Amino acid sequence: MAKEPARVLVTGAAGQIGYALVPMIARGIMLGADQPVILHLLDIPPAAEALNGVKMELVDAAFPLLKGVVATTDVVEACTGVNIAVMVGGFPRKEGMERKDVMTKNVSIYKSQASALEKHAAPNCKVLVVANPANTNALILKEFAPSIPEKNVTCLTRLDHNRALGQVSERLNVQVSDVKNVIIWGNHSSSQYPDVNHATVKTPSGEKCVRELVADDAWLNGEFISTVQQRGAAIIKARKLSSALSAASSACDHIRDWVLGTPEGTWVSMGVYSDGSYNVPSGLIFSFPVTCQNGEWKIVQGLSIDEFSRKKLDATADELSEEKALAYSCLS
Repeated sequence: MAKEPARVLVTGAAGQIGYALVPMIARGIMLGADQPVILHLLDIPPAAEALNGVKMELVDAAFPLLKGVVATTDVVEACTGVNIAVMVGGFPRKEGMERKDVMTKNVSIYKSQASALEKHAAPNCKVLVVANPANTNALILKEFAPSIPEKNVTCLTRLDHNRALGQVSERLNVQVSDVKNVIIWGNHSSSQYPDVNHATVKTPSGEKCVRELVADDAWLNGEFISTVQQRGAAIIKARKLSSALSAASSACDHIRDWVLGTPEGTWVSMGVYSDGSYNVPSGLIFSFPVTCQNGEWKIVQGLSIDEFSRKKLDATADELSEEKALAYSCLS
């Protein structure tokens, strides 16, 4: 029997990431080839004409799974009945702006969107925040939508996770699909910690540790980490635009694994509400290794953390605690 359509909200839908993301959702990349969707597209009034252009193109593409498009600048209309919300819209930092200025703008955006989601989204709506600062925007959204369970509010670190997989696969000249269980710890910022200590590669003679195969600790503890941390900036330098295709693709990966489950023996990185695991302060949205089953994520427990890793985890947690304090100061 045909499934009921899922309603998927994309905010900032006329922007670069939104434009790359909506056809992926309409084609079934996010929720599967048997799941019909109705897209809810939200953007700000100055982008209304461009948003209508995106809607026209979605109609023109004649996606079999796409059962409807709501394109609007009204936050209530956009949030009504949605099962999944991908929050791409936010206020980008501009030259000469202080972090607090950007935070103040984003706190105000996420406060109003949280309120609309809480009142109008479908029960058990799953939320993914993409717009930076993603972890703290997600935290603000969670604070102002108290009836949305904290386990349903996440942020995107899958892009960083996929970047780490890509760097390992390039270095070892192996298929990226044969690399698994890298971890992104912490903030989706340059303080994040890409960790390969538990990562493996499938080889003809079985699974091998990444660290053993790379056999270059200096690279893994140095250039590898900084390349993943700074990859967004490198893409801006090369394209003169920020990552869009890869961000959209990883947003699909994040939701797909959350809804449909992770493969046995594989974990992924998601920014989720900390419960104190790995001595990370609770009350932060922090990237952890997680497995997903039946639409629920669970932090992978019991992984060994060496001294080098502990320092990196603490540093990114400190940055997130500072961001949280800054965001809360914008509320007063």
